[in-house]
Amino acid sequence: MKIFLYFIGKPRDAHANAIATEFIKRSARYTPCEMREICAARFDLFARHPTARKIFLDPAGRPLDSPAFIQIVEHAERRAQDLVFLLGGHDGLPAGWKPRADLLLSLSAMTFPHELARAMLAEQIYRAFTTLRGHPYPR
Repeated sequence: MKIFLYFIGKPRDAHANAIATEFIKRSARYTPCEMREICAARFDLFARHPTARKIFLDPAGRPLDSPAFIQIVEHAERRAQDLVFLLGGHDGLPAGWKPRADLLLSLSAMTFPHELARAMLAEQIYRAFTTLRGHPYPR
């Protein structure tokens, strides 16, 4: 299992980027993790990750609490299936990509800057692994 966290748009806020980077680094203790910016016009996510579960963040997506998110990670881990997370740019997800997602996920009904949403998602990924391993972090 591997975790891929892709985002569209230049990372500009050094503080939010540092938070996301730190949580991805911590998550890499449990499974290989990669976080990077992509350009949708030059990156074929579907060809690159044909068997991965694709979870795209979208305001109209399904809201999950942390236990439900942990179940997604646990299920992927049991199946040795990669997880691909995608955060769209300022204009949202690329045209035609949304219907191809395995899950559209909403972090909140509120609107957040993309960089902060990425940090929040990275933290939830780390929280999932620490919870599954019985680590005291989630307390």
